[in-house]
Amino acid sequence: MNEVSVSNLKEGVREAYSKAAEHPGEDHPFPVGRRFAESVGYPSDLLRQLPAASVGGFAGVSNLSIIAEIFEGATVLDLGCGGGLDSLISARRVGNQGQVLAVDFSPAMLKCAKQGLLESGMTNVRIFSGDAERLPIEDESVDVALANGIFNLNPERASIFSELARVVKPGGCVYVAEIILRDDLGQQVPASAANWFA
Repeated sequence: MNEVSVSNLKEGVREAYSKAAEHPGEDHPFPVGRRFAESVGYPSDLLRQLPAASVGGFAGVSNLSIIAEIFEGATVLDLGCGGGLDSLISARRVGNQGQVLAVDFSPAMLKCAKQGLLESGMTNVRIFSGDAERLPIEDESVDVALANGIFNLNPERASIFSELARVVKPGGCVYVAEIILRDDLGQQVPASAANWFA
């Protein structure tokens, strides 16, 4: 894939997720919000305790922050944090001695995450604007990394894995959830910003 198409695809993803953050109740090419979060395993009672901005902006594919082994005092990277739902759940799990590093490249999603963080009153989450293939995170500083549905959205996957290898401590864990295609698409269709979510 050439640089122009990579750039176009990434901009299409940024635009689509920014629209989801700004207007979560509207129709989008992918599911968004509380009902979807419940459908992939987030407990309803937990979602009710968390800020509406972060729950409403949820657009992951799994309940990674629930099922991952996150220990008290850990440093957790929430890569592609979106509205911040996994960040806030992880922040509860790591406690006051731990921290969560939340990274996303959509300004609108980061605004949602910041609003959720403000409403939550939590002080152990740091929010960063950045690309997954060039993380603004120090080497070997992360115990647990979560990537909830970002690999299908970014064609530079090898660079993302390299960055995860750089920032995760030796012996640390990376949890990835992704949508998997089960059936052959038949005729090959070139990837474009228009069909990226189809």
